[in-house]
Amino acid sequence: MHRFANPARFLRIARPATTWLLWLGVALTGAGVLGGLFVTPPDYLQGETVRILYIHVPSAWLGMGGWTGIAVASISQIVWRHPLAAIAGRAIAPAGAVFAAVCLATGSIWGRPTWGTWWEWDGRLTSMLVLLFLYFGYIALASAEKERGPGGRLAAIFGLVGAVNLPIIHFSVQWWRTLHQGESIELTGSSVAPSLLWPLPLTLVGFSALFGAAVLMRMRAELAEAKVEARLRRAATE
Repeated sequence: MHRFANPARFLRIARPATTWLLWLGVALTGAGVLGGLFVTPPDYLQGETVRILYIHVPSAWLGMGGWTGIAVASISQIVWRHPLAAIAGRAIAPAGAVFAAVCLATGSIWGRPTWGTWWEWDGRLTSMLVLLFLYFGYIALASAEKERGPGGRLAAIFGLVGAVNLPIIHFSVQWWRTLHQGESIELTGSSVAPSLLWPLPLTLVGFSALFGAAVLMRMRAELAEAKVEARLRRAATE
């Protein structure tokens, strides 16, 4: 990890990686969405509404995965004082918030014909909404901390505390009886028919690549901004 602590070394890797991740994400997401919309058959119970699966599930995973990345960055900042950790956390948060919001929106659209309601205060939906609010809180706190200068750790502590919500989201369908269905895809197998399932890995990897590209672009932009500010400070003292 510390090999990438040097911003110049990080940028040498991040620049080409951003391009590769962006094009990979566009290609795989496009293939997955087109396959899910026009190739896979409708579900025998849910009909055409099942096609929301290819957007909803990757968004849910990345909404949770984004906060996992924030927690890892927070540990790196607090324990190892990694110089890029705070930047990584600030870059991950907006992307994670977007995917959490997409997850809630598509879940609501999916729930209307399936459950007969746009929203239900069950464990999974409520804990996912809490995650979105946590993202908003982290973004505001990290931005305020950045304005005060380097060295702050409040956002990192908030990132670790907020990670408590992740197992609540994951196990909510097991802990409480709710409208939300149980896990359809697990490490041991899937209850989704293969004819419906195959576009999902494409959109999952594609969305993940787009997520990674967005994070790298934000990190590069923040490092460039810091470089410009440093030059302006040096010019002002000359």
